[in-house]
Amino acid sequence: MVNATLQQEITQLEANFCAALSDPNRLLILYALHDGPRNVTDLANELGINQPTTSRHLKILRERGLVNAVRSGTTITYHLFDTRLIQALDIMRSIMRDRLAYQTNLINETTQENV
Repeated sequence: MVNATLQQEITQLEANFCAALSDPNRLLILYALHDGPRNVTDLANELGINQPTTSRHLKILRERGLVNAVRSGTTITYHLFDTRLIQALDIMRSIMRDRLAYQTNLINETTQENV
């Protein structure tokens, strides 16, 4: 019973972590922070996202432990918590690229068979 509950909690944590990655703007923020720390204004300007939306996304990323915030006076600078996250995202991109190539080949083969 305890083991099943623990497994459920771990699975929920994983789902919450992945949910933080489910928005394209949050992915853009993570890649921008991989290039170096930024404040909300810098991120908003660089990514073309309005500041309140950028703040909302940063809050979600911070709550999930993907970024951390460092206050210096009135400025809060955001940092990527762990660069391995970018490595994981790059692996997922590679898998998606291979999957798209596979699907494209299937479509091309089907089209050629029908000609």
